[in-house]
Amino acid sequence: MMKISIIYKEENDWYIGHIQEYPDYESQGKTLDELKDNLLDIYGDIKKGLVPEAKPSKVLELTI
Repeated sequence: MMKISIIYKEENDWYIGHIQEYPDYESQGKTLDELKDNLLDIYGDIKKGLVPEAKPSKVLELTI
């Protein structure tokens, strides 16, 4: 099992977001479930190599 993080915001009755590792690929949904499904589709395409230009961002976690 794998864990991914979705970053999202609410804007004009839509949920807009991206997968933390791939911030260049946003999607939207009327519900959080729709947004999640859309982003999982994008993630699947990236992992299958269908988006060859997709490069993951790095995350640096700090404890302050």
